[in-house]
Amino acid sequence: MAQGLAKRVSKRTQAVSEKRQAILAAALDVFSRLGFHGARLEQVAEMSGVSKTNLLYYYPSKEVLYIAVLRQILDVWLAPLKAFREDTTPLKAIREYIRLKLEVSRDHPQASKLFCQEMLQGAPLLKAELTGDLKALVEEKSTIIAGWINSGRLAAVDPHHLIFMIWASTQHYADFAIQVETVTGTTLQDEAFFQRTVDNVQRMIIEGIRVR
Repeated sequence: MAQGLAKRVSKRTQAVSEKRQAILAAALDVFSRLGFHGARLEQVAEMSGVSKTNLLYYYPSKEVLYIAVLRQILDVWLAPLKAFREDTTPLKAIREYIRLKLEVSRDHPQASKLFCQEMLQGAPLLKAELTGDLKALVEEKSTIIAGWINSGRLAAVDPHHLIFMIWASTQHYADFAIQVETVTGTTLQDEAFFQRTVDNVQRMIIEGIRVR
């Protein structure tokens, strides 16, 4: 009897999780196309296959839903930086970070665009997250980079500006994908172009921080 109850609870938990993810995926699509003010909850509900009433059960307002989407984006966006480790050689760690960031741009272009939109508007709904988890993580990784510089394993550059440079050069391929495709005729979805992008961005940044 207890085992049967546990199975029912597990199935219900899984169903709730799947419904939440469906709503978040639909909300990401709608918000990234229409922005916060242009999006309507009815559109999200229809796309996710739930009623508006059911949607509001999980996310009681458009703002709550929007913040949930942004927090999920931030988790995806920060994952490569969290993987940045001190126990790896500096140039290898930075090469891998560049690759991972370009994979995010390739695999999550809508998320990158919505995050960019929020930043351009002054991050009114995400400022608390930025001044908390993001700032702490950047400071932690900047300290690692500073340690590599102080030990003579990297050229003397400002760690924050190195991270900003990597963000700018990798996220460009998602945030300005139309521009990239117009100029080159292709996107990061093309494996050969993706690899050329990784190789070139890595080379340009690595050559700027290599000890000479």
